[in-house]
Amino acid sequence: MTAQPIGRKFPAVTLREFHKLFKAPGPVVLPVIHALDAGQVNENIRILVGEGAPGCFLINHDFGIEPFLPVIGEVRSAWPSLWMGVNFLSVTGRDAFPILGELETSDCPIDAYWADDARIDETGQDLSEARQIAAVRAASGWQGLYFGGTAFKKQRPVEPARWQDAAREAVPFMDVVTTSGVATGEEADLRKVRDFRAGTGDAPLALASGVTPENARNYADADAFLVATGINRPGDFYNIDPARLARLMRIAWEIGSHG
Repeated sequence: MTAQPIGRKFPAVTLREFHKLFKAPGPVVLPVIHALDAGQVNENIRILVGEGAPGCFLINHDFGIEPFLPVIGEVRSAWPSLWMGVNFLSVTGRDAFPILGELETSDCPIDAYWADDARIDETGQDLSEARQIAAVRAASGWQGLYFGGTAFKKQRPVEPARWQDAAREAVPFMDVVTTSGVATGEEADLRKVRDFRAGTGDAPLALASGVTPENARNYADADAFLVATGINRPGDFYNIDPARLARLMRIAWEIGSHG
């Protein structure tokens, strides 16, 4: 049996509350911006806000955390009311949450943190690192939503027979259980998403790779699409194609409306 993490009540955000937060009946489309500098990020935010996206994630594929922080600060200053999350590449919440707590006290609040690896053991036998991360989060004072990578791309592989178990074990340690295909831009196995949906129950489920306007209807079981390459300009890792984002937004809305 999984112990409850320190100071948290789970699921902290129910499915209904999650969709109400974003005013989205279907999957919440959250564009992921591969940051280069504040100017490039701000231009992409102008596009996604113009197309009605409710928020975004920034990720530092091209540099470390230290040079990323001034970019985050400048973007937050430019968009003080935008729902904005971050992903610190190759870092777990153990290192991220203290930084997020410091940003919050420095008038740079971050609404969500997405970790590629939440350190979930699908067998439930070794959750010590996940518990440590939960304790660090509680001590940090950070108030945002935690999107925790579970059976995630480029991390320790999880056998398909244990996908549902992985999702179920993850729920007590995060706000939004987050999974993916095997690599950036790769579609997730449909069975995987169904198994994760069964395992998460009333907790939100996010899908963070491979979603496109062409295949989004296949992933109606997800509550959020964290999407970059699927909405970017052809051959461009860094910049959103407004038409593709608009199409994905429309399809996500239709999924919810017909749900």
